[in-house]
Amino acid sequence: MLLPYLILICIVGFAIYWLLKPAIKRYYTRKVFNKEFPPAWLEYLYTRIPLYQRLPTHLQRELQGHINVFIADKEFIGCEDLVITDEIRVTIAAQACILLLNRPSQYYPTLKTIIVYPSAYIAKTIEQDGPLEETDLQVRLGESWLNGPVVLSWDHAKHGASDIYDAKNVVLHEFAHQLDGEDGSCDGVPALSAHSNYVSWARVCSKQYSKLVKDVERGTPTTIDAYGATNPAEFFAVVTETFFEKPLQLKKKHPALYQHMQGYYKVDPIEWLHQ
Repeated sequence: MLLPYLILICIVGFAIYWLLKPAIKRYYTRKVFNKEFPPAWLEYLYTRIPLYQRLPTHLQRELQGHINVFIADKEFIGCEDLVITDEIRVTIAAQACILLLNRPSQYYPTLKTIIVYPSAYIAKTIEQDGPLEETDLQVRLGESWLNGPVVLSWDHAKHGASDIYDAKNVVLHEFAHQLDGEDGSCDGVPALSAHSNYVSWARVCSKQYSKLVKDVERGTPTTIDAYGATNPAEFFAVVTETFFEKPLQLKKKHPALYQHMQGYYKVDPIEWLHQ
């Protein structure tokens, strides 16, 4: 006689849990966000992340909270005998979370794992050409998988963090791909705040992407790295690097593109230059 009641209680309890799950997650996230930031981690920000020193005080505090949540939520795995340390976690998390500043964040919801190699690594790819399979070995500094992990070279993650003038930052690049893929497709168009924004985004970014492709083909020097001409997804990732590390140059050469990146990321890195 008790079995039907037990089943009913289980069903009701399960339903209540799923109804409360978003609120529970928000509570947990806010609690972790507000945790005291460890002094040793703050030292890593000052010694490893020059971009952190450019941020106004309120964004520095926000970044610390994002780092708390990111490190609590993601698993870091070292490869080739690399031991994952707090220095590695904080250096990578800080750069990834700079992309989340000043706007609502789900902390890369489909990403669970960051795989870190000591330096550049060899990746094996298999390409299908009709009935034939071709295996290719490529040297990589990083990669980002849709609904999968981010893979990074620690040497290049460190260098990208310390040199904030060359617009070559593998962490910003790969996590821009993660943002791009949050709508289910890594196509150079991230999820935008309003449907009307997609029209202007497509118009401006398509035009600038086509211009970059032509400039690269002609050998014309460009503010945006030539790798951005590979495809629209790489264009968005490369422009993200340029936006945060060469904002003055990007705005001067591509003002409409800069405006769209500013509208998406909700920050203006040019303002940080005066900090």
